[in-house]
Amino acid sequence: MTTAALEARSGDVRIAYEVLGDGPPLLLCQGLGYTRTGWGPARELLAERFAVVCFDNRGIGGSDVPPGPYTAPQLAADALAVLEAAGFERAHVVGASLGGMVAQEVALAAPGRVDKLVLACTSPGGAQAFPMPAATVALFAQASVLEPLDALRRFVANALAPDAPAELVEEIYAYRVAHPPDLAGWQAQAAAGAAHDAYGRLSQIAAPTLVLHGTADNVVDHRNAELLAERIPNARLELFAGAGHLFFWEQPERFAEAVEGFLA
Repeated sequence: MTTAALEARSGDVRIAYEVLGDGPPLLLCQGLGYTRTGWGPARELLAERFAVVCFDNRGIGGSDVPPGPYTAPQLAADALAVLEAAGFERAHVVGASLGGMVAQEVALAAPGRVDKLVLACTSPGGAQAFPMPAATVALFAQASVLEPLDALRRFVANALAPDAPAELVEEIYAYRVAHPPDLAGWQAQAAAGAAHDAYGRLSQIAAPTLVLHGTADNVVDHRNAELLAERIPNARLELFAGAGHLFFWEQPERFAEAVEGFLA
């Protein structure tokens, strides 16, 4: 289910977004190199209960690709511009991976606009956070000598659980081929993730928060979920045993149920 993109303005930057479904507003913030459609079935499942506002981060999809590097607060300002353009004063906010870093910054910068917060497969950043797992570090080192589409398929598989079905790998691979990131935009987004550091500010997050993470995540160490849950006041932690980084693709029904149950 995809509708025609609408357009928000964040300063001089055009941000493409759409709204799916009816109900309480729910803002989805996606991660590095993924467009607003990169949630698998989870987006449509959530749209059965919520007015899902989803957007392309600057640097990808239908949004502009201004010169980088970007920052997480900059991407958070884009997210808030989308929320305003969609006509919602407040919303629940769900962020995955880099989008989870953006969601942290949204909750810190505009606490009055966030009802509840869900942080998925993400990190507080900074020196105290657990670094990228070795499997992904090694894959980045190998990628430059691999054929590009082979490298892409390996990155997709790496972002899933070790026992993920081959059909799911191919489904996400096909999505990635159909939605290739702009290289400069990808690098600018990656810089935002690398520089993100909310560790010392997490105690200032006022929104009720749910932290979700797969324990077999090869991209963001799942122990970062424990750091987030420990430092955000009264946060709740739920781990998806054996699930990978893209656990919302692997287990969309459980993901949607966890989000809906928390937001209800």
